[in-house]
Amino acid sequence: MADVPGTARQRTNAARILTIVGFVFAVLALLLNPIIFGVLGVIAGVVGAVLGDKPLGWYAAVASVVAAIISLVIIGALINN
Repeated sequence: MADVPGTARQRTNAARILTIVGFVFAVLALLLNPIIFGVLGVIAGVVGAVLGDKPLGWYAAVASVVAAIISLVIIGALINN
C-alpha cells in the first residue's frame, strides 16, 4: 500500500506545546488579567491548531475567550458592588 499524502498536517511537538500554553493562558486570564492573557491564549490556541493539534488547539482558543469573559464579568460585578 502506497503512502498517500493527505491534506491534514501532522501534529508536531510545537503544536502540542502551544496548545498547552493556550490553556495555561486561559487560566491566567481567569485569575490575573483577562485582556492580555485572553488574547495571548487565543493566539497560542489558534497557532497550535493550525500547526496540527486540531481539536485541542481550538478548545484552548475558546477556553481563553470564555475565561476572559467570565473574568471581566466578575471584575465588573465587584467594581459595581
